Amino acid sequence: MKLDRKNYDDDDDDDDDEAHELCHAIIDRDVGNGDDCNGEDLFSPPLNFAMVDNGIFRSGFPDSANFSFLQTLGLRSIICLCPEPYPETNMEFLKSNGIKLFQFGIEGYKLFSDHVFRSQNFYIFLEPFVNIPQDTIREALKVVLDVRNHPVLIHCKRGKHRTGCLVGCFRKLQRWCLTSVFDEYQRFAAAKARVSDQRFMELFDVSSLKHLPMSFSCSRR
Repeated sequence: MKLDRKNYDDDDDDDDDEAHELCHAIIDRDVGNGDDCNGEDLFSPPLNFAMVDNGIFRSGFPDSANFSFLQTLGLRSIICLCPEPYPETNMEFLKSNGIKLFQFGIEGYKLFSDHVFRSQNFYIFLEPFVNIPQDTIREALKVVLDVRNHPVLIHCKRGKHRTGCLVGCFRKLQRWCLTSVFDEYQRFAAAKARVSDQRFMELFDVSSLKHLPMSFSCSRR
């Protein structure tokens, strides 16, 4: 079985070997050592796909080319962090595979003209401020923590910023130090890492979620 290994952004090609290997371990598990179809059945994971923890995955927005791969995960639910209506093709895929959609719309970052000004012979780009809603992240985390929703896929548009913030807050619940949280975020965001995202994760209060059960591989020391 021929596998498509081009599942990362150009920015992230060399940044996440471990997640890359996890991705293909999942494919190898489900495909097995069976027949080689000479590339006729090509599995293509979504952009920036990786395993977060047992039963929890992350990626960019999946399209129809990724559906065959997603079927190998046996998903029960998908968490979408984009505010736009979910595409009809994707909704049909979810319905036909018994997958529940949880949508927590968070506006993406956009660079407007008033965030750019010229200084002498170069341009300075100011990072636009976007208010990431803590309550929305908190509700999404409740879905992630509920094992009845597993396996679950978390995604936004490109699997970098909004997904990175949610996963980063999840890591805080797992008692990861901030250095490790930021390292993981930066592996996916790469050159597009944002200080405001990291500041949000640093200040996010997980105390109201600590009473919820944690049964994941990294939840205990």
